[in-house]
Amino acid sequence: MSPAALPALRIPVGVVVERRKSDSPWADFVWRGIAVLPDEPETTPWTVLREQEGTTLFYAGSATVDLYPSETARYRDNLVSGNPSIWTVLSPSEGPWPYSVAAVTADPAEGEAFTEAASNLVETVPMPEGLRAAIENFIAVHHVEREFVKRERRRADPEALARREHEGG
Repeated sequence: MSPAALPALRIPVGVVVERRKSDSPWADFVWRGIAVLPDEPETTPWTVLREQEGTTLFYAGSATVDLYPSETARYRDNLVSGNPSIWTVLSPSEGPWPYSVAAVTADPAEGEAFTEAASNLVETVPMPEGLRAAIENFIAVHHVEREFVKRERRRADPEALARREHEGG
């Protein structure tokens, strides 16, 4: 992996997942990420945090929000959206729990890309204030405004598209 592909900052977070009793005849439970905890708690993954009336909250595990200098415009767009979010990604697991924490991201485009694998459970959750402050600082240090350059189209050559008759035809 080239150094350019490595994140400039990795922020550890914990992921909280909700398991809710389903009304569907095809599934017993509905699973979804509901929060990220600022920092990595010293708690074993899949520890029950709370149970009440058919809903259980779990600490599902930890992950890192990886920040790249080349993506600061996306992080900034997320922060000024009026609803700064973190995308949690749960992937199917073969272990004792049906899902594992696959990723968390502050990049809206990356979060959207995780939805392409239909088996992933991707949820947006509110961004904790401490994480927001760290991302704002990262943007202040690393953001470089890039000028948008519109490419100029080449004109089509109608002669290149014309039918050419063969000699002696």
